[in-house]
Amino acid sequence: MGGRTHGERMTGLKPRPTPRTIDETLDLLTGADYVADRSLATVLFLSLRMKRPLFLEGEAGVGKTEIAKVLAQALGRRLIRLQCYEGLDVSSAVYEWNYAAQMIEIRMEEAAGKVDRSDMERNVFSEKYLIRRPVLDALTGKAGAAPVFLIDELDRTDEAFEAFLLEILSDFQVTVPELGTIKAQEPPIVIITTNRTREIHDALKRRCLYHWVDYPNAERELEIVRRKVPQANSRLSAEVVSFIQKLRQIELFKVPGVAETIDWAGALTELDKVALDPETVSDTIGVLLKYQDDIARIEQGEGRRILNEVKAELSAAE
Repeated sequence: MGGRTHGERMTGLKPRPTPRTIDETLDLLTGADYVADRSLATVLFLSLRMKRPLFLEGEAGVGKTEIAKVLAQALGRRLIRLQCYEGLDVSSAVYEWNYAAQMIEIRMEEAAGKVDRSDMERNVFSEKYLIRRPVLDALTGKAGAAPVFLIDELDRTDEAFEAFLLEILSDFQVTVPELGTIKAQEPPIVIITTNRTREIHDALKRRCLYHWVDYPNAERELEIVRRKVPQANSRLSAEVVSFIQKLRQIELFKVPGVAETIDWAGALTELDKVALDPETVSDTIGVLLKYQDDIARIEQGEGRRILNEVKAELSAAE
C-alpha cells in the first residue's frame, strides 16, 4: 500500500463537461454502474460546480474510493491517486529532484569546461530534472480537462502532512523553492476519503464539502449486486443481501462492506450456487469476515439463525 503514490492515467478518453444538474450527476453515476442516493449526487454536483474538494467519510468498503474512479471514467479524465500511509512525505507525495541525473549533468558540464556556477545551478534545477509525484501531477490539468485527484485514506497520514495539504486545497498551488510557485490552470477535481481511524483537523475540512458514505439499504445494495454480479442467480442475490444486512446489525469486530457483498455474490456464483445453505455459508464465510473471532461467532450458531430468518422473510414476501 505504501508505494502506491503515482498517478493512474486514463488513456484514450475524451474529456467531457461536468454535469449541469443533480439529475445529470445521478445519471452519470448510474451510467457507470455506481448506485448512489440523491444526497450523494447533490454534494458531488455542488463540489463540481463550486470547484471545492469533496471529503468522503465512512467505514471501509462502502464505496468511497470507487466514486473517484467512476467520476474519472464517466468524465473522461485522468485519475491521479495518492494512496496515503503513515510517514508519507513531500518527496513521495509532491515532487523530488532526479539527483542521479543532476550529478551526471554537473560532471558533464565540468568536463566541458563550464564553470559558471549560477548557469549550472539554473540548468540542473530545471523542470527537466523534476520528478512529479501525484500532488504536483494533479496541478497540471488544462482547462476543461482537469484530472480527478483522489487522496485516499487521509486518516493514515499524520497531522504534519495534513497541514501541508492546506495550501494545495486552498489555492491549488505548490511552491518548489528552486523553481517558484506552480499553480494549476484549472483546479483538479479533488476527492478525499477517510475511514475515520482518527479525526481530521477542522482547518482541512473547512476547505471541503462533506458527505458521510453509509452502508446502503437492502434495496440499493441488491441493485449494486445486480449491476456488479449480473450473472448471479436472483434468489441467491436476494439472500446474500438480506444475510449481510442482518449481519451488520450484530456486534462484530469488522462488519462486511459493500465490497465484501460483491465478492461473496461473485464467489457463490463461481461455485454454481443458486441459494444459501448452512454448509455454504460456513465454507465461504472467509470472503465476508476477516477476523477469527467474528468467524467463530457466526459458525457457533449465529450464522444459522440469520440464515433461517432470511429464508423465512423471503418466503413470506413471495
